[in-house]
Amino acid sequence: MSADLHTLTLAQMHSALQAGDVSSRELVDHSLKRIEATNPDLNAILQVDVEGAQASADAADASRSAGNAGPLTGIPMAHKDIFCTKRLNTTCGSRMLENFAAPYNATVVDRLNEAGMVMVGKANMDEFAMGSSNENSYFGSVGNPWNKEYVPGGSSGGSAAAVAARMVPAATATDTGGSIRQPAAFCGITGIKPTYGRVSRYGMIAFASSLDQGGVVAATAEDCAMMLHAMSGFDERDSTSADVEVPNFAAGLNESIKGLTIGLPEEYFGDGLEAAVGDAVQAGIKELEALGANVKSISLPNQHLCIPAYYVVAPAEASSNLSRFDGVRFGHRCEDPKDLEDLYKRSRGEGFGPEVIRRIMIGTYTLSAGYYDAYYKKAQQIRRLISDDFDKAFESVDVVLGPTTPSPAFKRGAKTDDPVSMYLNDLYTVSANLSGLPGLSMPCGFVNDMPVGMQLVGRAFDESRILAVAHQFQQATDWHQKMPATV
Repeated sequence: MSADLHTLTLAQMHSALQAGDVSSRELVDHSLKRIEATNPDLNAILQVDVEGAQASADAADASRSAGNAGPLTGIPMAHKDIFCTKRLNTTCGSRMLENFAAPYNATVVDRLNEAGMVMVGKANMDEFAMGSSNENSYFGSVGNPWNKEYVPGGSSGGSAAAVAARMVPAATATDTGGSIRQPAAFCGITGIKPTYGRVSRYGMIAFASSLDQGGVVAATAEDCAMMLHAMSGFDERDSTSADVEVPNFAAGLNESIKGLTIGLPEEYFGDGLEAAVGDAVQAGIKELEALGANVKSISLPNQHLCIPAYYVVAPAEASSNLSRFDGVRFGHRCEDPKDLEDLYKRSRGEGFGPEVIRRIMIGTYTLSAGYYDAYYKKAQQIRRLISDDFDKAFESVDVVLGPTTPSPAFKRGAKTDDPVSMYLNDLYTVSANLSGLPGLSMPCGFVNDMPVGMQLVGRAFDESRILAVAHQFQQATDWHQKMPATV
């Protein structure tokens, strides 16, 4: 069994630990060996904590022996390198924070530590979470485990690639405009972005504060449910944290979806969607109908405004958030500055990569005195219309379903010179962020030997429903069980 430990899901690892078939130390050592063997080709993990992981595994085994183990105790995982961790540097994939040692843990990190999970390392990411391909990391791009010449998606591409390659059974991730769901789709795994405010953003380095949300990537909806439960809950240190009850997401996974009404937005199945991707999603819809769900055509009339609204709001907030990285207080500082202006210019110019600079420039422009009303204010008004579209849809449907991305993963370098084409990968995902709604991507097929994802969007704080729909789908299909040849 030891040779195949990495192929177990998080839930299966829990069962094996409970049965005494394996120890946490065995799982963690196997994960570390898996990273050592597969990461050189993929560059998914930036830092590995061998000593800390082994010590945590031994502590988890001691807790289990004492009868104090929970569902996640002793299971290895990785954190996206946007979450502050005291044991390892937090780089955000940027030269700006290359040597940043956080003096505290993010709330998500503390909560998963308290649940007994074992951090084995930090996952690569697009710099400051800006990107749809994980080609924007200062530490090099990430390969897709299904074909390393292809991108894994972004910005949580390192987390998704690490899970798809079975280096770890699950990883934390963040989603500002699709950065959990898009890489989950490209890598053939499951990823959930919860409702805005469900998971604390304390210690999660900000890109766009009104859009960012932490979540999970894992092999299955069941795994996501188990980990999300431990991560969620009110945090007084985060002013955007929602003080709402956290249900046991795993407890409702087996609820029947018979009679559930699924809304299919006509805007998701038109121009821009590759035909083969649409066919895979339609096949997935038929599976859900066979399970007793009802399907209804709906309209989200302002869907075409999602991308332009998002790429005004997100860069504007990024411009504000990243102004703190000035070479004075922390972060990269240029050598031998001539004066304060030179310090600012060269520190930021050297510390930030081209995509981050591009978005800061766009955001600064849209927030400037002469253009604030014309751009940022207008984008926020459009955002309200997009949210209203979902409110109206949920009057007659229980969940909204569509493709996660317009196409499967593309080759590395294929879109680096065309930012607009790259941004259109977020076509179906940004609306959930603009509306603050939970969204989940699950695998539903393949196109040209690369995975395809299907997206579910639910009502605010109704993660339980979309997790249950995904779980029922995964009980009836085996797309989530497919693994890259290298696994």
